[in-house]
Amino acid sequence: MEHEFEQEFRMLGLKIAYYRKAKNLTQEQLAEKLGTSTSYIGSIESRTYKPISLTTLFRIAKVLDVPASKFLEF
Repeated sequence: MEHEFEQEFRMLGLKIAYYRKAKNLTQEQLAEKLGTSTSYIGSIESRTYKPISLTTLFRIAKVLDVPASKFLEF
């Protein structure tokens, strides 16, 4: 079960990176818009296991102008 969750989290990071790049934003720009650190965004996108709250996920979706459900489809 833990392994499956880690795989889904890695996919989440890839999706965030994909949509961020589609908006022509750097990790730094996204972090600034979210009021978080670049290293946190990097850890999410690089698929390093790092917890992310639903609040943060929804904030990322809003900044990237993507329905949050797109990030939750596995």
